[in-house]
Formats: sequence, structure tokens, C-alpha cells
Amino acid sequence: MAGLTESIRNIWKIEELRTRILYTLGLLIVYRFGTYVTLPGVDATTLAEVNAADTSTDIFGFLDMFVGGAFSQAGIFALGIMPYITASIIIQLMGAVVPYFQKLQREGEEGRRKITQLTRYGTVGITALQSIGYTINLQYGATGSAIVIGSTFFMISTVVVLTAGTVFVMWLGERISEDGIGNGISLIIMIGIIAFFPQALINEFQLNVSGTGGNLFIFLMEIGVWILVTGGVVLVSQGVRRIPVQYAKRVVGRKVYGGTTQYLPLRVNAAGVMPIIFAQSIMFIPSTVASFFPDSAFMQQLGAWFSDISGWGYSTVFFFICVFFTYFYTAIAVNPKEMADTMKRQGGFIPGIRPGKQTSEFIDNILTRITLPGSIFLGFVAILPAFAMQAGVSQGFAMFYGGTSLLILVQVTLDTLQQIESHLLMRHYDGFMKGSRVRGRRV
Repeated sequence: MAGLTESIRNIWKIEELRTRILYTLGLLIVYRFGTYVTLPGVDATTLAEVNAADTSTDIFGFLDMFVGGAFSQAGIFALGIMPYITASIIIQLMGAVVPYFQKLQREGEEGRRKITQLTRYGTVGITALQSIGYTINLQYGATGSAIVIGSTFFMISTVVVLTAGTVFVMWLGERISEDGIGNGISLIIMIGIIAFFPQALINEFQLNVSGTGGNLFIFLMEIGVWILVTGGVVLVSQGVRRIPVQYAKRVVGRKVYGGTTQYLPLRVNAAGVMPIIFAQSIMFIPSTVASFFPDSAFMQQLGAWFSDISGWGYSTVFFFICVFFTYFYTAIAVNPKEMADTMKRQGGFIPGIRPGKQTSEFIDNILTRITLPGSIFLGFVAILPAFAMQAGVSQGFAMFYGGTSLLILVQVTLDTLQQIESHLLMRHYDGFMKGSRVRGRRV
């Protein structure tokens, strides 16, 4: 505890780090305030009464967690940052098959700037389409009684406001990434999830302890399993496979460089939290499309099938999509050929492996093997809330039992701590873990 207090004290000694943290907190507070601003033409009181009477457990309640409650409250940030994530998925998928986007990816900073701009345009288009579906759901669903203005004007104004709200949230995320601390997009998602945790924990406690025939042991057992799952997620997120790299001796002037053995760390979960965010965005699409056809029995049945987050069908599809995106994003994030070329230029080689193509193939094989258990674990944790709900855990607390919520909380927290750690160590301060960094564990 003394070491943690000293580390926090050191953070405030560094002016740049202190400014970045305060700037990030300020923008996150702005985002949280925006989730409570209701759309024009919606009676907030009537909407709250309708939501209180709705006890259904579908994907819309799941989506509501990602936007900090703005979805159910018909807030101006109801769609949150998810359209931006969807646009990023589309752009990255096109980068794997379309030559134009492949060319942009090879153009360095200028190419990344163009890709970012295209992603922004895609975000606007996707948000406009999703906002139409959201408006139809508000008008023709149980919340229709809360609409107090004409349907045509409400449709137009809601599409404009929701699109502007998502663009503003996207801008907040980019500002945090640029001038704050941590990944802005991930932090915005995380802050919305954290907002649900206290109430979910209180509701679970009341359900198991305060009611008639309550059992404190069951509640404590649920907390214990939740802690074990969280520890497992942290372990896999930080797990690395270290490949020894030998550097030949080089004489430059009067100095001798190299001649040492270092290690190339390959993460078990090199893709981080992005695969499960991508997978979740894909799972939102059928329900969104179904909302455009309120009179179609087939579309409504399809939307209901993809909205039952505790169902076996939904869990199976979600699992395989998570596994696919883990491999897909790992292939994008880690380039074995580039790593082998860099190692060769620096005079390094893996013992027993020839530099160049064989080194690239060796790294690729190792990466493929360690990604398999990582992707399976990621998929299992993604569908763990469904098992928790089947075991009797309430939906609100089950969302933190695993799934997207827990993975985002763990991964974003670790990434942010690593950035803070880097600032501290760069200025010769002790980090959060004296004598070592917040780094990966060997597997």
C-alpha cells in the first residue's frame, strides 16, 4: 500500500502526466453528462416508467451497458462509439482484400491519415443508418408513448442529433488518445461499463441476501468465482511466449556492440480487446436490420434470435466470431516478415533458424500456435455470461462475469497502467510494481 501511495504521489509530480490525466478525466466527465441529455421530443418521465416496467433481457440491454445507459434513456449519445468500431472493422476488412486500402496501409503516416478520414466518413454513414433503426424502435416499440412530437419531425431530428452525438463522442476519443492518457475509444466504452457495476452488485446482493430465504454464501461464492475469472483474464492478457534472439558482435569505432541474448515477446493474446469489440459489433447488426422491418415476422424472429444473449445459438455464433477476429486482428497487428527483416538488419538471429524467410516462418508458426489457446479462451470468456445467467445470476451482474465487459475493463485498465508506467520510468520514478514493470508473464 505504501508503494502504491508513493507511485500516485509521483504521478502528480510530473506536470505533463498530471495534465494528461486531468484532461482525460475532464473529457470522460463531459461524455457522462451527455448520456443524461434526452433526445428532443422524448418525455423522459414517461420513458423512465416504461423502462422500469420492462423486464426483458435482450441485446438492447447489453448495448445499453456499452453507452453508459444512454440507449435506454434515449440520450443524445444513445449509439455511443459503436458505429465508429463498426466502420473500423469494415475498413480493416477491406484492407485485407482491396488493393487501394492495402496501398494506403503501406504509405505510412500519410496512408494512416487517409484511412482515419475514411473511417470517420464511414462512421457518419453507419450512424445515420443505425439511428433510423433506433428511431423506428422508439416509435413503434413499448417506448412509443414517450414520443410527444410528430413522427416525421421526430425521425429527422433524432437522426441528426444521434449522428452529431456519435461524431462528438468519436472526437472525444481521438482527443483523449492524442492529448490524454490511454486509448480514448476504449476508455469511453470502459467508463460506460463501469457506470453499471455498482448498481449491478447492489442488485445481486439484494437478490441473494435481502430477499426471503436469502443465502449470503451463494453471493460470496459468486464474488469468488468472479475474482477467479478476472484473475484468469489478467493472466492470459499478460501471458507471453519469449523467443531467444542472439545478436552478433559488431565493432563500431572502438566500441563493441551485440554479443548478447535478448528475447522477442509474443503475446498469447496479441490482439488485445479489439476482437471481442469487433465481434460484438457484428452481433448488433441483425437486430439493427430487423428494426427496419417491424411488420416482417421473419425479420422479427431473426432479430429476437440474435437478441437472446443467454441462448445457445447466440453464444455459439459469438464464440466462433471471437475466434475468427482474434486470428484476423493478430494477423494485422503482428507482422512476422517485418519482425524478421528488422532482426536481420540489426544483426540478430534465432538460434538454429536462418535469418530472413525461415525466421519469418518460424515466428508465424509460433504465433499461430499460441493464438489458438488464446482465441479459444477469449471466445469462452465472451460467452461466460450466458452460463452465469443459466446458473441463476442476474443479467446485470452476469455481464461482469466475463464477456465483453470484463475483457474491456481488464485490458483497458492494463493498457492505461502501462502508459502511466512508461511515463514514470522514463523520468526515473518507480512504477506501480517496484523492481519490475507491468509486463507480460512467461508461458
